[in-house]
Amino acid sequence: MRKIRAVIAKPGLDGHDRGAKVIARALRDAGMEVIYTGLRQTPEQIVAAALQEDADVVGLSILSGAHNHICPRVVQLLKEKGLDDVLVVVGGIIPDVDVPRLQEIGIRGIFRPGSPMHEIVEFIEKNVRPRVAQV
Repeated sequence: MRKIRAVIAKPGLDGHDRGAKVIARALRDAGMEVIYTGLRQTPEQIVAAALQEDADVVGLSILSGAHNHICPRVVQLLKEKGLDDVLVVVGGIIPDVDVPRLQEIGIRGIFRPGSPMHEIVEFIEKNVRPRVAQV
């Protein structure tokens, strides 16, 4: 069985990437292959990285409040590229009122500040492992 491949992205104009780096390290320490795209990524750049890296999961770190604009675009582009089986999770400042809409468009995991790292790791493993095992 191959390792889970995770693309961690910091979309939009938000320049604070400490949380994304902490997540990337936790996923790496859990045995996943992690590709961190860096700051100020567009949805197009994120999906291109997911395609190029054969990602199993895309993690978006958004603190700017742009999640209602960025997440739908990333999900749409993934579908257009035939990557609709890629797990998409988002972390950051996500108000309760926005959670149902994000779930409706296909965001499977929503993690807010203070989410325990082991919960994020376990969620990804649980939701990606069956796909990885088939390869």
